[in-house]
Amino acid sequence: MNTDTAPERPAEPAWVEHVMWWHVYPLGFVGADVRPDTPVDGRPVDHRLGRIEPWLDHVVDLGLNGLLLGPVFTSSTHGYDTVDHFRIDPRLGDDDDFDRLVTAAHDRGIRVLLDGVFNHVGREHPAFRAVEEQGSDALTADLFAIDWAGWSPGDDVPVGLFEGHDILVALDHGSRATEDLVVEVMTHWLARGVDGWRLDAAYAVPTAFWARVLPRVRERFPDAWFTGEVIHGDTAAFVRASTVDSTTQYELWQGIWHGIADRNCFELAHAVERHDELLAAQAPSTFVGNHDVTRIASAVGERFAGHAAAVLFTVAGTPSVWAGDEYGWTGVKEERVGGDDAVRPEFPAAPPESVELTHAYEALIALRRREPWLHRAHTDVVHLTNTALVLRTATAERAVVTALNLSPDPVDLPTAGATRVEAGGADVGDGTLRLQAAAWAVLSGS
Repeated sequence: MNTDTAPERPAEPAWVEHVMWWHVYPLGFVGADVRPDTPVDGRPVDHRLGRIEPWLDHVVDLGLNGLLLGPVFTSSTHGYDTVDHFRIDPRLGDDDDFDRLVTAAHDRGIRVLLDGVFNHVGREHPAFRAVEEQGSDALTADLFAIDWAGWSPGDDVPVGLFEGHDILVALDHGSRATEDLVVEVMTHWLARGVDGWRLDAAYAVPTAFWARVLPRVRERFPDAWFTGEVIHGDTAAFVRASTVDSTTQYELWQGIWHGIADRNCFELAHAVERHDELLAAQAPSTFVGNHDVTRIASAVGERFAGHAAAVLFTVAGTPSVWAGDEYGWTGVKEERVGGDDAVRPEFPAAPPESVELTHAYEALIALRRREPWLHRAHTDVVHLTNTALVLRTATAERAVVTALNLSPDPVDLPTAGATRVEAGGADVGDGTLRLQAAAWAVLSGS
């Protein structure tokens, strides 16, 4: 990965230090059919996007101020097989529905992030249909990663696929046509009021492509933020070469749920230490749940969902909450057709009553809101056993201490100088705190 030719990446927008996202998968949220029988062109507009609006006050009540929307553009099935980047999926509604939602969010101080699928499109995309009909003579042929050598009219078009999925045809990221399309899509929706982009499957796209696209977009929208989905690899090098602001922190997510589920705080501590190393290059996009993974309450057990949230909100990064996790909702991802449905459910018309975990989220988010320096602060491991962990995230002036007990017995742990319980529950004495069985606490103080 050559970072020498990458353009200089500007500092992330100032607002990002204060943003925390509520992550929604719109098609599931509104109860749309993600495997419809009706062809895209024949679907009536169903004005469902407004079903998200009654939940915006819940977002504010939690203390969050960002709405991360999964795919909203016209697609054949699940949203990640786009067939029109400039049209709201008719299963969700239309432009007016989208504009109303963005306005309603902004009126409440909530920023909006869109999910952009720019590695591939759906096989039903009109630009690819033209290629299937006209072959290399199609005006849109330059958009796609196609090896025309040995191809003859009447043959299947030898297009690249995303991870072997026949419905997902790869774009050609060396093509100026693809670059222009992505710039046009991004600027179109930024002009419509969105605040940035989650770049789906960013890891599958050459970093040089992002390094050409993002500066062009920033010329018009210098306050936009871009976070790339990167699952593994050298994320610091990816950030430098691509010029994205942030990448998804899958390593921390894995360390949190494995460490808690396996009662192995050593794995969690190692993940936090590795997380710290990324801060020189970026403030990573942190999470304990999203649309692609088993819900955290199912992964670690409902009793320990608060432990995971405590780590999420007290280490550096830009946190997002997978909608419903604040209620302790469960759902297991399975590797089969429809295997994502359990983690992408339809939501009720209005938020249900808060539960104990919801209030824990509120307390943690309130702390994070009061201490925005946590966005880039380093974390030290103060105490570590298989089933107990104390983390101290601090600057020269301020500190937040997170204590976890995964055992069935009470435990006494060091307070690392903290004196006041902000969330969770602990008895604080002279330099020590007592956590009950399977308890956690977050404390503040110098």
